Amino acid sequence: MNRPRPLRCLAALALVALAATACGRSDQGAAPAPGAAAGDAAGKTAAELVPGKYKQAGVLRVATAVGYPPMEMYKPGTTELTGVDPDLAAAIAARLGLRVEMTNASFDGLIPGLQAGRFDLVMSSMTDSEQRRQAVDFVDYFRTGGVVMTTRDNPLGIGSLKDLCGKQVVLAKGSSNLEIGERQNAECAEKMTISQSEDAPTGLLQLDSGRAAATIVDYPVAQMFAQKNASYRVLPEQYGTAPWGIAVAKKESGLRDAVQRGLQELIDSGEYRTVLDRYEVGGSAVARATVNTVGQ
Repeated sequence: MNRPRPLRCLAALALVALAATACGRSDQGAAPAPGAAAGDAAGKTAAELVPGKYKQAGVLRVATAVGYPPMEMYKPGTTELTGVDPDLAAAIAARLGLRVEMTNASFDGLIPGLQAGRFDLVMSSMTDSEQRRQAVDFVDYFRTGGVVMTTRDNPLGIGSLKDLCGKQVVLAKGSSNLEIGERQNAECAEKMTISQSEDAPTGLLQLDSGRAAATIVDYPVAQMFAQKNASYRVLPEQYGTAPWGIAVAKKESGLRDAVQRGLQELIDSGEYRTVLDRYEVGGSAVARATVNTVGQ
């Protein structure tokens, strides 16, 4: 996955694998093809598709795991959730005619909590993967990958992933961006010198000190760093892109279809892109709200 939380991600995937014994694959009749309307959903608004129990409750309970800005974070000095995911969750809930209730939880507890009924949705920069889809369905809302970051002056003239050949490069341990760098290095005639950092911020310290010429960071995180510090440059091309999805329990296909329609309404109205642009991550926008995109 793209999210650079390797230990949490491995734990979450292990839990999903355990849960999969009680769940069928999402593309075996449970979910429509990407972008398709399910059953009698055609022509209805998102609010009309909301199952009765959610209308009666009047609340959409959404869980996230704080600590991955600008996607999900606390407003400075508060415990108020903000970021792309909380803002989109509130906008989707409004389309469904519901009040959003956001909860912060551990990343590796999100899918088990969803399956146990403690949450209605999970929005937490979660990659839509084949393995996870054995446990949940995804409404895909974001597509992102790793981008190359250099210093603003970029003295070595790095313009693409291929330009990292022969350079000093720092990459986060256990991340998909390390895999991207290593795959490229295998094709380099002149090999990179790769060092590994604990995370993206410590990797950037090596750029600051001149010990590395570049790094690869998840696109939304890179945009945040560049926005806060003008000494960094983010190259435009994304590598290893994958969809991130809103996770919905498999038994809640009605809610899944309502969320898909609500997200599409936000895309069509322009409100979706406004939220992404607010955090300068419009480069990861999707054109359509799709269900279980991977492998379709």
